[in-house]
Amino acid sequence: MLVEARRQFEKQINFHSSEALTAPGNAGDLSNSMSNHMADFGSDNFLHDMELEMMSSEVEVLEMIDEAFERLVSGDFGKCLDCGCVIPNERLEAKPYARFCVKCKSAREENNGLRPEFNR
Repeated sequence: MLVEARRQFEKQINFHSSEALTAPGNAGDLSNSMSNHMADFGSDNFLHDMELEMMSSEVEVLEMIDEAFERLVSGDFGKCLDCGCVIPNERLEAKPYARFCVKCKSAREENNGLRPEFNR
């Protein structure tokens, strides 16, 4: 699961990287591929920025996959990092690099990504 997810995200990163590097205007001059109209230039910049943002998100996922490999080696793979419960197989099949169970992930989303305090 993790190996396939890693390959998929590496492929997406390579695609977005090449798209961003070949975006109009990267050459530093007014090439034929670069739009001469200001509105078109703005659209080109927007698309370029979007490619970079997508690539950044995919790099973050790749880092989470690498962390999942580390948890696999340490014997902690499939355990929620917040509460320690076992993450259901269905969740791991959908997102093999999941770090939290659904309950803890939902609690973090309600708390702006921060770990809420657990009352035990």
